[in-house]
Amino acid sequence: MPDFKRHLLAFALATIPTLAFSADDIELPDTLGMTAYGTGSAGYSQMVSIGNLLQNEYGVSLRILPGDNDVSRMTPLKTGRVPLCACGIASFYGAEGVLLFADRNWGPQPIRVVTTSIATFGLSIAVAGDIDAEVPSDLKGKRVSYIRGDDALNIGTEAMLAFGDLTWDDVERVEFPGYGRSFDGIVAGQTDTAFTVTVASGAQQLAASPRGITWLTLDPENKEGWARLKEVAPYFQPHKVTSGAGISEDDPWIGSSYPYPIMVANAGTNDTLVKSMVKIFTEDYDKYKDAAPGNEGYALENQNMQWVIPFHDAVVEYYKEIGHWTDEMQQHQDMLVRRQNILLDTWETFTAGDTPDDEDAFRSAWMEARAEALTGAGMNPIFR
Repeated sequence: MPDFKRHLLAFALATIPTLAFSADDIELPDTLGMTAYGTGSAGYSQMVSIGNLLQNEYGVSLRILPGDNDVSRMTPLKTGRVPLCACGIASFYGAEGVLLFADRNWGPQPIRVVTTSIATFGLSIAVAGDIDAEVPSDLKGKRVSYIRGDDALNIGTEAMLAFGDLTWDDVERVEFPGYGRSFDGIVAGQTDTAFTVTVASGAQQLAASPRGITWLTLDPENKEGWARLKEVAPYFQPHKVTSGAGISEDDPWIGSSYPYPIMVANAGTNDTLVKSMVKIFTEDYDKYKDAAPGNEGYALENQNMQWVIPFHDAVVEYYKEIGHWTDEMQQHQDMLVRRQNILLDTWETFTAGDTPDDEDAFRSAWMEARAEALTGAGMNPIFR
């Protein structure tokens, strides 16, 4: 297999300018750029709070570029305009080279995790409270929302159906042009579900409506259900949710979540920058944990050490230094890096050959090539 480093040459510009030494062995540039979700999002608010910490403690100015969609958030990272992205689950799709990244201008990206947030909220499908559904299998024959052009939401819904051993064929699929319209549709009696985060305004809207709201229980002891769910969307994990519409610490929901935001860098991003950032997120936790909703999710104990995207090498080095790394974690990391190498090599070979001019045909041929390469290596392609 060719040296992985040659794949990262295009990302060399993601390194930092001249470093300014600061306190506590932290080395960061005077101005640090990153992309994040839009200005009204929880992710943006969290990064603003981190920016205040960086300015007050280290004299570093954080420049946040808000992006309204995955492309606008991921492109500056790809081109090296910024070294960091406080992204969503599209970071996983980018690492895999699927969905919007199954495009000749993208392909699999050498994305690595710096840190993530798993807070008190959850992600799943909100269900109208008047259809007597308690677990995913209860959705059989019910009306389930499908959002045109939103792969992440639809895959999330499909994963919840899989937990109940259901597919789209087992429900009545109701299409909507956007996320907000799906909640309007529930309230209006046109559909019964919508995928969301538990603290979102749409969920609150549904909870306050005459139909009410229900969150389907995803028993963590249901191993078969979780196995089916992860076949569709391996980035989900069981989670005791204590924040959201109809949810509280006294009345939690045993459900699901995945990290948000996911702070990522490219594999070739400067080690010193990345190590400084993970050290700040870990060791300065008490200084910023209450500064924005969801910041508690960055605590060390909330990090999923065996998730679906490999850690940056500098993050692994830091975790080893503080004694928060095991042989099992290293084995999982090695597997994820190997998977990333396979995808990058396969993309290079695929694009070097004759590829279809038609975009749909190109996408189809690439998905077939990546599935064949991963299957040949004994790995689940997940996306086909």
